Amino acid sequence: MELGTYAENTWCPGCGDMGLQNAFKRSVTALVEEGYVKKENIVISAGIGCHAKIMDYLNLNSFYSLHGRALTTISGIKLGNPDLKVVSFQGDGDALAEGIAHIVHGAKRNIDVTLIVHDNRVYSLTTGQFTPTSAKGFKGKSTPMGNVEEPMNPIALALASGATFVARAYVGKIKHLQEIFKAAIKHEGFSFVQVMQPCVTFLNTFKEWNELAYIMEDHDPSDFDAAWKRSREEDKMPLGIFYQTKAPTYEKELLGDLNPSENPEVKMGEIKAIFSER
Repeated sequence: MELGTYAENTWCPGCGDMGLQNAFKRSVTALVEEGYVKKENIVISAGIGCHAKIMDYLNLNSFYSLHGRALTTISGIKLGNPDLKVVSFQGDGDALAEGIAHIVHGAKRNIDVTLIVHDNRVYSLTTGQFTPTSAKGFKGKSTPMGNVEEPMNPIALALASGATFVARAYVGKIKHLQEIFKAAIKHEGFSFVQVMQPCVTFLNTFKEWNELAYIMEDHDPSDFDAAWKRSREEDKMPLGIFYQTKAPTYEKELLGDLNPSENPEVKMGEIKAIFSER
């Protein structure tokens, strides 16, 4: 199955996004070949930033959104047609600055959406400003004397917000990243995947992260307390599924078995009927 496009790739040579894209392609190809989903039933969205260029390079149904708003866009698509498998790509600044409220509410609602956060800890498209995940002391275009803020913890945020699937992966471990993507897409509910994806131009962390990253082998993802404890680990970079549980999804709770895209002329009446029965 061909997922490439005619668009010229303009990521910097060696960009971590290339590994992320390759892993996602492999994951989608495997899911389609396994018969789990049809290619035409996969929809992706992205915000604004280097991460969003992935939209140009993937031959899938897609929708460019606004900065920080890709999750709301893809959530609306999911509600319009609950049979679709939807994936939102966002950068660490895109998701955790402008878009942070949408993560909190998307996780709380447990809408069946996969959110992939490209985390390189720097605004790269605008040439090197600090983001919510940048380390304290980071010197960039907007913090020449060093960032004075403590970095945000995306995994802890997702756990605290109620996400039913929370994972971290690293582009330096492509096979593992591919498996995490597959598991996230298959999960019924809000899937949050933080992908550590170095920017070789403005903050090349490959060497550091190669030393810190390790795949959790002895972790029980059904144990929330254990997941929270792992999320606070700072001396190393644990990778894998921190937490996974089952819970009713937002679209099922809201719509029942109704698929608005199949009967648009009567959908409002049917939705009202669902609520009147409650």
